[in-house]
Amino acid sequence: MNLAAIALLLLMAFCGFCIAYWQLLLCRREARILNSHRVSAHSAIQKSRMDLLEVRNRARLLEDSVSGGASAVEKLHKAISNTTFGLIDLFSKDEEFRQTARKARATHDQKSQQIYKTVRTTNKALHILADTLIIGKAEKRLASRKSGKAQGSDDGQ
Repeated sequence: MNLAAIALLLLMAFCGFCIAYWQLLLCRREARILNSHRVSAHSAIQKSRMDLLEVRNRARLLEDSVSGGASAVEKLHKAISNTTFGLIDLFSKDEEFRQTARKARATHDQKSQQIYKTVRTTNKALHILADTLIIGKAEKRLASRKSGKAQGSDDGQ
């Protein structure tokens, strides 16, 4: 009888170990699934952040392109203007005509500076407006997605 009791205890211990091992395997499986969901959620958040960063960079590139283009056109315009008015000043024989041309040059230079300054100011204002409307909207959408997912995960528990 003593041998039968020992065999029964060993069998019960073996069954206990088998159940514990089975539970360990199930827990590992659940942990892997949970980790994959966490990585997936993190990737989605990271993708949203990268998309927002790309929009910001494109907006900055567009602003810099317009500003640089305006500067290039202004320099070319100034070179043509200087050449034209310089030739008039150099080859004109009438002093009254020269004076009129110099006044016209001063007015032209002042107005063209104002125009290019206005182009740059308008470009900055449009960039700020686009930043407020487009990027702000994207940030709000990203924030609402985060809070919606957080609320959804709380409701599921």
